[in-house]
Amino acid sequence: MTDPDTSTVPDGSRGGVTDFLRYLLVLSRPRFWLYLAGPVAVGVTYGVADVSELFTPVTVALAGYFLVPANVYLYGVNDAFDADIDEVNPKKEDREARWRGDRLVALAVVAAGVIGIATFAVTPRVAWPYLAGFFALGAAYSAPPLRFKTTPLADSVSNGLYVLPGAAAYATAAGTHPPLAALAGAWLWTMGMHTFSAIPDIEPDRAAGIRTTATVLGEGWTYVYCFGCWTAASIAFAAVDLRLGALIGVYPVFVAWVATSSVAVDRAYWWFPALNTVIGTLLSMGGLWRVYPITEALG
Repeated sequence: MTDPDTSTVPDGSRGGVTDFLRYLLVLSRPRFWLYLAGPVAVGVTYGVADVSELFTPVTVALAGYFLVPANVYLYGVNDAFDADIDEVNPKKEDREARWRGDRLVALAVVAAGVIGIATFAVTPRVAWPYLAGFFALGAAYSAPPLRFKTTPLADSVSNGLYVLPGAAAYATAAGTHPPLAALAGAWLWTMGMHTFSAIPDIEPDRAAGIRTTATVLGEGWTYVYCFGCWTAASIAFAAVDLRLGALIGVYPVFVAWVATSSVAVDRAYWWFPALNTVIGTLLSMGGLWRVYPITEALG
């Protein structure tokens, strides 16, 4: 999918309904939709006991919400409070939208969050802490007074919010909490992902006076930090299943390659949606084969 040209995206809804929806589309980061919906798919496939439990009204509703509305909420809050900073961020030139929201855009972002409240009504209590954590961290990451994204280390740790939809989906399907080692591994994985994605922003953030884990460490040590997070994530997943650990082991290898090659990090950054989709698909297939062995599928 080709990203729309954000330089022509109108301010809010003044250009009409089509332009307004197009603006929300760009704001929601279509390239990153699976960062929230993907964990839901993985959580469901590992939480169900039978293939018939995969597609239920609740699992489909969770996947639908975290595919689009949750991204409008998450990135809408982010862009609203980063409007001034993003004026000097080159990533906003052609791949992401600068905040141009009027009242209708702000209402759409709030509505996307409010719709999420319905997820509490359709899921069991065991899933609620994960849902609550997602909505709380989704706001606290960008919005004052906490604004974790401007606090070194807290910006990285708080990005565990991306894991929580998957944990909620697992809890919904299984009726119990996900394995602690898997939750820890996934959280460490998101810490590495977030900090790696912050490397292209080091200079713009420094110019804007923003302190992040990446601006404090600098590019070289940020690679080391990401390598450490992803290595620890691989070990944690290996405690659940050695095959999962080996799969996540792709990430420390990848960051080591980027750090020692001539590939520009701002280019490598845009490869991650594809890499994550492949890894997420393989994780989901592993979950499916658990309840529907590949020998039966091939037979």
